[in-house]
Amino acid sequence: MPSFFLATGRLTLYASLTAILVPIQLVAMALNLPLKKKVPFFYHGMVCRILGIRRIVRGRMSTVRPTLFVSNHSSYMDIEVLGAVINGSFVAKSEVADWPVFGTLAKLQNTVFVERRPRQVGAQREVMAARIAVKENLILFPEGTSNDGNRTLPFKSALFSVAELEHEGQPITVQPVSIAYTHLDGIPLGRDLRPLVAWYGDMDLAPHLWTLVGLGRLTVRIIFHEPVTMADFSSRKAMAEYCYRVVAGGVAAALYGRRQPEIELQAAA
Repeated sequence: MPSFFLATGRLTLYASLTAILVPIQLVAMALNLPLKKKVPFFYHGMVCRILGIRRIVRGRMSTVRPTLFVSNHSSYMDIEVLGAVINGSFVAKSEVADWPVFGTLAKLQNTVFVERRPRQVGAQREVMAARIAVKENLILFPEGTSNDGNRTLPFKSALFSVAELEHEGQPITVQPVSIAYTHLDGIPLGRDLRPLVAWYGDMDLAPHLWTLVGLGRLTVRIIFHEPVTMADFSSRKAMAEYCYRVVAGGVAAALYGRRQPEIELQAAA
């Protein structure tokens, strides 16, 4: 059961942190200061501390700029966790921009909003290409929606359209990332309890958030896999399938202790 006092205390600290940093970020964005990229990174790290989220990172994060990070997605907490580790901008569906509170926060952290429909592939690529052109890292959830935290949904190849571009004559670096919530207060978070963290389907946000922030200390594992480029594949679909299998394998290994099998690249024709 969630603790009323813990939930109240954490939400109070969260609201206070947000109230302090929002005006700073507004000024930084209005004046186009370098600070506008640092504030979200700091903010996400502080939110993780407030909510008692312990992050365990495995693998080596790409230092190439720009890099397209592609990850599985099970919870709104993924934003805080990945945002505290990767200094970059998230790619979100256009509807998020209109969400109360969270839509505003997404805009303040330079989120890229795209129409996630197959016929909008060209428009998606143009929006993301503008960020790539200024060496901005992007964080993408290619499942196109959140899942129950116990599995990884197939990746939509249309969302990899930006990976077909080049930056300064070189193919875009793409790094698969697995994220898995594994423990609560040091106790393994089993299949039945993982929906306490995962937010998906028709779950109501407010009661889910209240329950989550009233829990104890969460442990989340973030696994950075070997980066790839489109030059390694015969098609965008092949890249999406490869990244899906790598990420899904990392999630399974983190949740269930399964050893991740070696996954071969599908060489370009």
